[in-house]
Amino acid sequence: QVQLVESGGGLVQAGGSLRLSCAASGSGFTINVMGWYRQAPGKQRELVAYVTRGGALNYGYVEKGRFTISRDNAKNTVYLQMNSLKPEDTAIYYCNVNLLGRRGDYWGQGTQVTVSS
Repeated sequence: QVQLVESGGGLVQAGGSLRLSCAASGSGFTINVMGWYRQAPGKQRELVAYVTRGGALNYGYVEKGRFTISRDNAKNTVYLQMNSLKPEDTAIYYCNVNLLGRRGDYWGQGTQVTVSS
């Protein structure tokens, strides 16, 4: 069992910053990959960034350079620092994790990010 709790979303003006957090709670698991996806109204869910337990990073090309993903393995927490936000970044952001030794992924409930022009 794993529960993902996301926080840090909100309303910000273009050019501003937000820091998203996703903390995994429970017992009997070890997280492999942690990442963030987003979904804007009328669009498909897309990858923002993810990081493996060993620290390998992967960013969506639009986000790279503005967004920074990091994780604290001891706390089972992943962060997404978002700078220079644009209106097109407006979406629901979902935390995603993959566990060692288990098939399938786990998803958070999502946190709304709204960027005004």
